[in-house]
Amino acid sequence: MPHILVVGSLAYDDVQTPYERRRDVLGGAASYFSLAARLYAPVRLMGVVGDDFRESDLERLKKRGVDIAGVERVKGRSFRWLGRYDHDLVTAETINTDLGVFGDWDPEVPAAFTDSEFVFLANILPEIQLRMLEQVRAPVVVALDTMNYWIERKRDALTKVMSRVDIVTINEAEARQFCGTHNVIRAARQILALGPRAVVIKRAEYGALLLTKDRIFWTPAYPLEEVRDPTGAGDAFAGGLLGYLAHSGTVDDRTLCRAVLHGTVCASFAVEQFSVDGIEQADQTGVEARVRELQTLVSA
Repeated sequence: MPHILVVGSLAYDDVQTPYERRRDVLGGAASYFSLAARLYAPVRLMGVVGDDFRESDLERLKKRGVDIAGVERVKGRSFRWLGRYDHDLVTAETINTDLGVFGDWDPEVPAAFTDSEFVFLANILPEIQLRMLEQVRAPVVVALDTMNYWIERKRDALTKVMSRVDIVTINEAEARQFCGTHNVIRAARQILALGPRAVVIKRAEYGALLLTKDRIFWTPAYPLEEVRDPTGAGDAFAGGLLGYLAHSGTVDDRTLCRAVLHGTVCASFAVEQFSVDGIEQADQTGVEARVRELQTLVSA
């Protein structure tokens, strides 16, 4: 079975919604991604935490089969994020971000991880994404995510790393910002022109849009009666997407379309509960059942 390597943040979140608030809950892109991807293939995690990070939270990941040998613990404060959602529970307002030890992290891929076939470069400094990519020997598929902060401040470096990966996942607002256009189809085409095999535009409650050179595919979000915490939905989506590709062992357009369905379903589990609780409790049977339901919505 191929291995998936994820490089990204492990964090503590303070999340406010109109209905509830949770403090110091496990978050971070690498956490959500790993717990989704491990449903499909073995996951290797690279990240950094401070001396305030609870050992029990690393054990949560380990108990789910995630290889945490690439997690560094250093002196200092772990990454922390404070965000608030309005009643639509779609877009987070970031109140405070404290990078902590993550801000000075200069990672090196462990020797045992350099043969990873599938790689996810989570939302981190583009220069670090590029260095990570250069340390993996011969990946089959590399995907990356990014955010508006890097688009504003590190555009050239981000463009360079985008040209080196196979799949770009990006949300709708970020795609428009990066490409300077309101039309997401045009934006995706511009990103494809940089070199990726596929672009996935994440559209929150409106689902996800996949574009390749020869295919456009759209899926709605999985219909839920209750959304409690949207934090990490995009990272869980990426975990399901890359996890399905690793499990399938192929990356043709048809498989990419199915992978988008699996990513959408993993995101649905993530938003049903606060923190990583929803995606942590998901299992293969539940995922497959929701994928079948979602397929009925996209089939004529």
